[in-house]
Amino acid sequence: MNITKVFIERPVATTLLTLGLALAGLVSYFLLPVAPLPSVDMPVIFVSASMPGASPEVMASTVATPLERHLGTIAGVNEMTSSSSVGSSRVVLQFNMNRDIDGAARDVQAAIVAARADLPAALRSNPTYRKMNPADQPVMILALTSGTLTPGQIYDSASTIMQQKLSQVSGIGQVQVSGSSLPAVRVDLNPRALFKYGIGLETVRAALSAANANAPKGALEDGPKRYQVYVNDQAHTAADFQGLIVAYRNGAAVRLSDVAAITDGVEDVRNLGMANGKPAVLVILTRQPGANIIETVDKIKALLPQLQASLPPAIHVDVANDRTISIRASVRDVQITMAASVLLVMMVVYLFLRNARATIIPSVAVPLSILGTFGVMYLCHFTLDIFSLMALTVATGFVVDDAIVVLENVTRHIEAGMPRLQAALVGTGEVGFTVISMSLSLIAVFIPILLMGGPIGKLFQEFAVVLAASVAISLVVSLTTTSMLCGHLDFKHGEAENGWVLRQSERAFEAMRRVYTRSLTWALANPQVLIVCFFATLVITVFLFPRVPTSLIPSEDTGQVQGNIRADQSISFQLMQKKFASFVDIIAKDQAVQTVVGFTGGGGGGGRGGSVNSASVFVQLKPLSERDGHLQTDDVVARLRTKLTGIAGARISLQGARNFRVGGRQSDSFYQ
Repeated sequence: MNITKVFIERPVATTLLTLGLALAGLVSYFLLPVAPLPSVDMPVIFVSASMPGASPEVMASTVATPLERHLGTIAGVNEMTSSSSVGSSRVVLQFNMNRDIDGAARDVQAAIVAARADLPAALRSNPTYRKMNPADQPVMILALTSGTLTPGQIYDSASTIMQQKLSQVSGIGQVQVSGSSLPAVRVDLNPRALFKYGIGLETVRAALSAANANAPKGALEDGPKRYQVYVNDQAHTAADFQGLIVAYRNGAAVRLSDVAAITDGVEDVRNLGMANGKPAVLVILTRQPGANIIETVDKIKALLPQLQASLPPAIHVDVANDRTISIRASVRDVQITMAASVLLVMMVVYLFLRNARATIIPSVAVPLSILGTFGVMYLCHFTLDIFSLMALTVATGFVVDDAIVVLENVTRHIEAGMPRLQAALVGTGEVGFTVISMSLSLIAVFIPILLMGGPIGKLFQEFAVVLAASVAISLVVSLTTTSMLCGHLDFKHGEAENGWVLRQSERAFEAMRRVYTRSLTWALANPQVLIVCFFATLVITVFLFPRVPTSLIPSEDTGQVQGNIRADQSISFQLMQKKFASFVDIIAKDQAVQTVVGFTGGGGGGGRGGSVNSASVFVQLKPLSERDGHLQTDDVVARLRTKLTGIAGARISLQGARNFRVGGRQSDSFYQ
C-alpha cells in the first residue's frame, strides 16, 4: 500500500495540513523561552537561619546541627553541606536528579517545623528555605549609590521598595540585596562605667527590650466614657535612647548615655558593597527556571524608571551587570548562521537542478521541517539556546536529503515519458522505504545520547531530541508535501533555465564529474595504495586524538568575569575591607573593564553571601571592539590575575563567567 497516495491525490487537504504545521511551528517559535544553554535544573534546596550577633561556633552547634539532624532523614538526599558565619547558618541539600523538587520542598518544610523545638529561643524567626539551581548566575545586577545617604538608608529603600516590586516581575526567581543591612541603633557599652555603677549586661538588655515592647497601653474610664491609650513609645533613633533609664543608684537615675555610646548604624556592620570604587548597595536578580531570560531583563529595564521615581532622589540606580548582552549576541549569531545555511542549501540545490520551479520543492521542505521542530520543542518545554539552534543548523543539511531523493526519482519517471501524477505515485512508492530507512538510521545515531544520565546527559538531550525531531518531520514532509508538489507543480525538467551563472555551473559540474571519473578509475586500478592510505590515516588519527585539547563547549567571549577573594578565617573585617577595596580598585583600573561591583561580609545571604573573610566581584567588560588590542575575555582574566598577585594574605580566584555547573561546583569546561 502506498501511504503517500492519499496526500498526492488530495492536494488541497495536503496544503492545508502543511500550512497548519507551519503556523503551529511559527506560533511556537515566539512562545519558546530564550536561554544561553538548555535548562538543567539541579534539585537543590537552600535552608538558611539568622541569629544576629551569634558566633560561627554557636550557629554551628545550636542551629546548623539540629537542622542537619532533621534534614538528614529526608529521602533522596545525595549531599548535604552546611556553613556557619557570624549570625547566620546555611544548609545546602542536593537531591537525586529524578527527585521532584516540589515534593522535596514539602519534606524540607516538615523537617524545619520538626527541628524548631531543638533550635534556640533567641532565633527570632523560623529557618527559611528556597528552591534554587546552583548553576543559575545573576541575570542582572543593579548598583544603588548616593552622595548623601548612608549605605544603611540605601539598603532600607532597596529592601522595602525595590525588592518587593522586582520580585513581582514575571520570570524573576530571587531578588537579593547585598552590600549593607537594615538601619539599626548600635549601643556600645563601656565596661568601666558599668562596673562603676554596678550594672550587669542583662540589666541593660532588659531595659532596651522594655523600651521597645510594642504592647497595649491600656485605657482610661471616666463614667460612661472609655479612652483607649494609643501611644507609640518605641525608640527608633539614637537620640531616642539617650535618656533611657537603665537603673537607679543612690536615688539617681542611670541613663543609657552614661554607660554606653549610642549611634545610628546598621544591624550588621560587617558588610561592604562597592560599585566602581564607590560604596554601593547591590540588587542581584536571578531568574526562575525556564523563564525567558531576555524577556525578563527587558521587563526589568522597563520597570527601572518607575522604581527610580519611587526611591529618594539622592539614590541613583545603575545597571552594573547585564548577562543578556552576550546571550543576545550568541542567539542572534546562531539564528543568522541557521538562516544562511538554509539559503546556501537552497542555492546548491538550484545550481544542480538548474530549474527555479523544481527548486521550490526542496525549498519548501527545509523551512517546513524547521518550523515543525519548533512545535516539538514547545511541547517538550525546550528553550531557544545555543544547543537547540545548533541542532537546527546541522539539521538543514539532513532534512533536504529526503526531499531531493523523492524529487530525483519522480523526475526520472517524468523524463521517461510517464504522466506527472502517475510519476509521483510510482516514484514515491519506489523510494518510500529508502527514505524511511535513511531517516531512522539518522535518528538511531542519537539514541545513545538520549540514554545518557546526569547533568551532561540532560545538557545534550535537547540537542539530540531537536535534531531527531527535525529528521522525523522531514521524513513526513517528504512523503506528503514533497510528493504532492512533484505530482502537481508544473516544471519542465531537462530544459535548464538560461543564464550565465547556470551555464558556468553546468561547466563546473561536468568538470567535477570528469575529475571524479578519472580518480575513481585510478582508485579501482590501485587498491593496494588505498588500503595503505586507509591504515596510515587510522594510525595518525589514533596518535593525534589524545593530543587535541578537549572541552564540552568551546570558550567564547562573554564579556563577563567573576572573581572571589578569600583570606584567613582569623582576619578582621577592617583588614578584609582594605584587601577588598584594593581588589576592586585594581580591576576597575584595567582598560578593558567597563564596570565592577562586589560585596564582602555576611550581607549576601541566602547562598550567595560571603563571610567576613571572603568577597565576590562581578565584572562587565567593554565590547570587544572597544578593548585595547581586542583582547578576549580569557586574555583579560590572565592579565588581571597577574595584577592581583600583589594582594598578600588572600587567595584570588578569577575566571570568565560560565553558565553551567555540575553538582554545584564550577566546571572549567562549560562556557557560555
